[in-house]
Amino acid sequence: MPDPSRSSAPPHPWWRWAIIAAAVIVLAAAFGYAGGWLAPDRLTPRRIIDGLQQDSGVYPGYRRNHAKGVCVAGYFEGSGAAAPYSRSAVFGQVRTPVVGRFALPGGNPYAPDSSVPIRSFALRFNLANGQQWRTGMNSMPVFLVATPQAFYEQVEAGRPDLATGKPDPKRMAAFFAAHPESGPFLAWVKTAKPSASYVTESYSGLNAFYFVDAQGQRHAVRWQVVPEARDDAGTGPAAGDGDYLAGDLQRRLAQGPQRWHLMVTLAGPGDPTNDATKTWPADRATVDAGTLVIERAQPQDSGPCRDINYDPTVLPDGIEVSDDPLLAARSAAYADSYLRRTGEEAHLPGTAHPEDKR
Repeated sequence: MPDPSRSSAPPHPWWRWAIIAAAVIVLAAAFGYAGGWLAPDRLTPRRIIDGLQQDSGVYPGYRRNHAKGVCVAGYFEGSGAAAPYSRSAVFGQVRTPVVGRFALPGGNPYAPDSSVPIRSFALRFNLANGQQWRTGMNSMPVFLVATPQAFYEQVEAGRPDLATGKPDPKRMAAFFAAHPESGPFLAWVKTAKPSASYVTESYSGLNAFYFVDAQGQRHAVRWQVVPEARDDAGTGPAAGDGDYLAGDLQRRLAQGPQRWHLMVTLAGPGDPTNDATKTWPADRATVDAGTLVIERAQPQDSGPCRDINYDPTVLPDGIEVSDDPLLAARSAAYADSYLRRTGEEAHLPGTAHPEDKR
């Protein structure tokens, strides 16, 4: 029969240390798996960013994708039309400050503006209650692929050949043959032309999200900002001007603020929320959630957007991520890129290390 006097004694110290050690081992294994150390063939953010670097080269202190850009700032004037679908304060009839960034895809910050037909627009909404909404949008109707693995395979297929310095057409053709979901993007890009202005472009979020209303009901949505300015013929400037977009932006802003309307599309039954390669039918209900107003621009090396990671999963109460697998992958890859470039900036000659990076 057990001795009651012994059952109340505290456990031996080794027992506690064993529990702590076991916990450390479990955590280490979890981090090892997340980092790919215990599963070298698993796709990780590091592998994605390494692949982007191999395609474009390494430019210390710059983003690994959308490296060439310009900072902008202004505000969003909510119309109240989206308030029935989302309880977020940003959709009330209020003014919310924004810090944004126009950019080109690719990792080369010196690429000519005419080198690609796609422009991007990232925004951070700074809500009065201290919450943030970050979003990254592109001037195309659909994304190239539906999954992170397919994106990585596309990056690998686009790696420049050592002999030519350009992607191997046969390798790219093989990739697209294996990924028929890229068909809508390829059909669009065949006729797309580099625009002569950031200001005249529409920018789409591409991924689906959920708005959550005051009753807790979720509504699947996609959003797009549509410009008021429409005076771009889409032909580009005179030959030899590789940096015309920033100059055009400054000239337009000198004449007054530039405006876009935030158009939110509500999904219908059966509309996919997990596949950014598929559009929703054109007859879906759309609400004008408000007006985005850009008032000023600054170079990205000194402007307010420089140290912002435009992670699309940073959302305020009233907006939630969907089941689109690209969202989590974008978040993780952006974080890896951010840590690399800010660490490099800290070691560049004559570059101060901002307080908010410490």
